[in-house]
Amino acid sequence: MRPLPVPRPFVSTLAGLTCWAGVLLALPAWGSDGHGEAPAASAAHPAHPAKAPERADKPKSDKRDARGEPKEGRDAKDPKGDTDLGALRERLTTRLAEAQARGERSSVMRVTNSGGEHGAPPSRTKTIRRASVPAAKAESAPASAAAHAEEGHAPGAAHVHWAYLGEGGPSQWAALKPEFATCGLGTRQSPIDIRGGIRVDLEPIRFDYHPSAFSVIDNGHTVQANIAGNNSIEVGGRRYDLLQFHFHRPSEERVNGRQYDMVIHLVHKDPEGRLAVVALLLEQGRAQPAIQMVWNSLPLEKNQENPAPTPLDLNLLLPEDRRYYTYMGSLTTPPCSEGVLWLVMKQPVPIAADQVSIFARLYPMNARPIQPNAGRLIKESN
Repeated sequence: MRPLPVPRPFVSTLAGLTCWAGVLLALPAWGSDGHGEAPAASAAHPAHPAKAPERADKPKSDKRDARGEPKEGRDAKDPKGDTDLGALRERLTTRLAEAQARGERSSVMRVTNSGGEHGAPPSRTKTIRRASVPAAKAESAPASAAAHAEEGHAPGAAHVHWAYLGEGGPSQWAALKPEFATCGLGTRQSPIDIRGGIRVDLEPIRFDYHPSAFSVIDNGHTVQANIAGNNSIEVGGRRYDLLQFHFHRPSEERVNGRQYDMVIHLVHKDPEGRLAVVALLLEQGRAQPAIQMVWNSLPLEKNQENPAPTPLDLNLLLPEDRRYYTYMGSLTTPPCSEGVLWLVMKQPVPIAADQVSIFARLYPMNARPIQPNAGRLIKESN
């Protein structure tokens, strides 16, 4: 962050006052010793010859000085106006002293530069000397402070990470970073309550999953499994490669108002960077072996990736009934990017109660609230 500039009016005022003070303090050397008497002439600076006295019979003129006052109204003891100049010099000297005092009392602003959320350098604090702001500019100070507060650089401001509850919760996501603005301004946000869809003959999703090596990471928002190998889906004439899958509790999606115990999101991407997410709704029932393999490989520390000892067959996660709902939405976490193809399987997948409890000990709740449908089209398989 750049130091705040010293306002030009203040610099000009201070320079002007300093100049006038120097001129006025030198006045006695020019025409007066400060007591209304002219100083004696020196060899280096001979005195100017005295003017001839005015004729006694010359009528007095009614000329006025620069301030519009009759010259006769001046103090008789100071025919040259030295008394007024002395008062002016005194006022200017006082104002100069006040301006210098304000400059010496300029406030100190501490600016904390917080790093990014992942792998950023540690925070650094700068101390900036900020010049006093003249009264004429005081009204602009609150607006400036608000602008810095929005940038996260206000005095004492701390970097707020996005979260699901409390400070940094979903209602605040859009304000945390400029790149999160879509979380509040988007018109096709996820998750939604899936209802009012039209029944059509949707083409089946072609799953091409194989036993693959994987690793598990607790990234501070969920438990995520990163998948190696060649796993993909094909739908709508496009092929999407599987990148990872993660968990939410309770389910972020709802179907006709019903919310499930948990949900798995399998995130895929095509060669052009477009995303397709398959959502597997989880409800309590029998134990799920594939999920247990993920729990067995949980790392002991957050943000540490732990390789699993054995490959994972993702076909174990898929329901027998492959019908689904589909709509266009967004990521359900910041930056809430839109243009995501959602494929929500209609048949829930069973999960044991103790398997739900293991995840709940790490994340009791990590589901974004339902977003408006905003009139978007929802299709479902017959």
